[in-house]
Amino acid sequence: MPVSIAIVDDHRLVAEGLSNLIQKFDEYSVLLVAENGRDLLDQLSRNAQVPDIALLDLSMPIMDGFETALQLRQLYPTVRVLALSMTDREDHIVRMVRNGARGYLLKDCRPSEFRQALNDVMTKGYYYTDFLTTKLIHNLNTPNGQSAVASFNLNDREYEFLKIACSELTYAEIADQMCVATRTVDGYREVVFQKMNVKTRVGMVIEAVRHGLVTF
Repeated sequence: MPVSIAIVDDHRLVAEGLSNLIQKFDEYSVLLVAENGRDLLDQLSRNAQVPDIALLDLSMPIMDGFETALQLRQLYPTVRVLALSMTDREDHIVRMVRNGARGYLLKDCRPSEFRQALNDVMTKGYYYTDFLTTKLIHNLNTPNGQSAVASFNLNDREYEFLKIACSELTYAEIADQMCVATRTVDGYREVVFQKMNVKTRVGMVIEAVRHGLVTF
């Protein structure tokens, strides 16, 4: 069966354009189109099928993309949220990630990038370009998620590695800052990756932001 998609955008032309584009992708289909988050939730309450992916505009009346992402995270956790925006504001990116978005896509992207985003969200669990990931990392600072630390069972040194790794430092530079050998840092990385169930540094950063382990 094709991957089902919900389009949530208050601009009808944009929604129709996305729908027409998605219909050209054999492995994807449009399940429903909503004009805001409240409309989406109302339709989902009446629909037996839940979409695999929800494309969310950020700026919408009644219920915007930020609140909609949070509601989907709580009510329909299996739905993968992909944010759509005209802006690459760093605070918007971080806020959407913390509300559960699996990716952040600019509306002026190419159709090939849009399709790649859909593919990555389904196969990898997230989609972030190098540009957006850099902006995300740039705004990370201090932690406030002790409960999340406990849930991942991170010890003090692993958590210290995680905080430092949410930066643009190389692993060698992280080793210098932690006053340990590079091999030790490699060990921290493998353990943290395993505990957080991620495969890449980008995935680790995204999960850290989502669970409040680091903030901006």
